Amino acid sequence: MSRQYLFTSESVTEGHPDKICDQISDAILDALLAQDPESRVAAEVVVNTGLVLITGEITSKAQVNYIDLARQKIAEIGYVHAENGFSADSCSVLVALDEQSPDIAQGVDAAQESREKLSEAVLDSVGAGDQGLMFGFACDETPELMPLPISLAHRISRQLTAVRKDGTLPYLRPDGKTQVTIAYEDDRPVRIDTILISTQHQAAIGDIADPKAVQDRIKEDLLAKVVGPAFEGIDIKPDDQTRMLVNPTGKFVVGGPQGDSGLTGRKIIIDTYGGYSRHGGGAFSGKDPTKVDRTAAYACRYIAKNIVAAGLAEKCEVQVSYAIGVARPVSLFIETFGTAKVDEDKLLQVVRDNFELRPAGMIQDFDLRKLPGLRGGRFFQDVAAYGHMGRPDLDLPWEKTDKVELLKQALLQPLSTVG
Repeated sequence: MSRQYLFTSESVTEGHPDKICDQISDAILDALLAQDPESRVAAEVVVNTGLVLITGEITSKAQVNYIDLARQKIAEIGYVHAENGFSADSCSVLVALDEQSPDIAQGVDAAQESREKLSEAVLDSVGAGDQGLMFGFACDETPELMPLPISLAHRISRQLTAVRKDGTLPYLRPDGKTQVTIAYEDDRPVRIDTILISTQHQAAIGDIADPKAVQDRIKEDLLAKVVGPAFEGIDIKPDDQTRMLVNPTGKFVVGGPQGDSGLTGRKIIIDTYGGYSRHGGGAFSGKDPTKVDRTAAYACRYIAKNIVAAGLAEKCEVQVSYAIGVARPVSLFIETFGTAKVDEDKLLQVVRDNFELRPAGMIQDFDLRKLPGLRGGRFFQDVAAYGHMGRPDLDLPWEKTDKVELLKQALLQPLSTVG
């Protein structure tokens, strides 16, 4: 019997209050790692009307002006208009930072990242900075091997920001949210059911001041300039049955930190798979690579993506867990939801043998401590909005499919013929 259902995922633009915080946190991380790759960082940010609070624990030799850094990021996002109630040059920025706890630091202090190649002894001696469980996921619904609902929600959010910044729709303001509902049949996407966009905007558009006329104009513009381009390269398109909802409350003029407070790490589902896969609960932004909440989640995505890219399964979820101060994972689990083309016990063993999941090993394989310095002082802040996974617009080490041939050779070898 055919199974039909709807599944929804959401995204937010970089001007959403929570995403402002994520980006400032990761801009701080980038600046610290660019100067001192050994920096230990747990940077948290809070924003509200006219206020930015930077707090957390940082241990670093780097010299960073946190106030200037926050203002630069806020301006880059687009909060430069006084009428937004939150502006880069007028908001107050408060800094309240401590150093990392020595009880946590002692479990991860053994690594010497300056070495060309870490020895097995060092890899085994560098423990996880905390206990926890992380998930990674991939499926064959999109070219980037991500679930279709979150992929489309992010595409629409990125395009919404693009047309604001390039002047195509100059009346838009930075805050915005998107949501996409996909109709599935037998676990395959078949139709776009609903597209929802809530976008901050000026009260009037040129000489259009009537609220209903303003919303009609916004909807018309978004269909042509945002939704259409977002579906490039996607086989399933909106049809005449697709609902298009724009600013359902009637207007969205007051937004950003003036409309709602923001906090680092409050959009963990948007950062990953839109609820399509499970989540271990740990946030990413503002955390240096020794934090397995972040690094192990990237490694799990890397494993899952290579499995699906190799044709070993149509969808794959990977879970890993850690104990604080212990290098090797407590557990590793792979779920293919009945889509595996190979023996799953053998798949698990091949992954154990060929993918690095110790903290120092993951940092080394992905070059995570060095990337901000190699990329002009910015790397993590670029994934802090529009998702950390499945980013065709960015060159991310955990999105590479360089293990595909290895997996194929290990698991898809033709059976030898008995003569």
